[in-house]
Amino acid sequence: MASAEQVTSEVRVCGVGDVAPGSARRFDVAGHRLAVVRIDDDWYVVGDRCSHQDYSLSEGDVWEEEREIECPKHGSTFSLLSGEPCSLPATRPVPVYDVRVDGDDVLVTIR
Repeated sequence: MASAEQVTSEVRVCGVGDVAPGSARRFDVAGHRLAVVRIDDDWYVVGDRCSHQDYSLSEGDVWEEEREIECPKHGSTFSLLSGEPCSLPATRPVPVYDVRVDGDDVLVTIR
């Protein structure tokens, strides 16, 4: 049985100036709720819903050295690199998206 090909597209999520260094901001793009995180000149995009409960990760603290974001409700942290939870009570990962900067545009790959 042949599997359906996964459709991907690269879309503009925001401008470079829309997210301050050391912070996160939520954007809704192509039906996806995204937390865009900027640490210096590095960019990360993860799903904005905590996998423990439906709280916005973009409202939590960014742990710059650890490359993690903290859920503001129960304190679970998630790796910005893998989406894996780094602390309880969350036990499931959040989605991670490929991101790149092209000039002033922050682009994310949606699958």
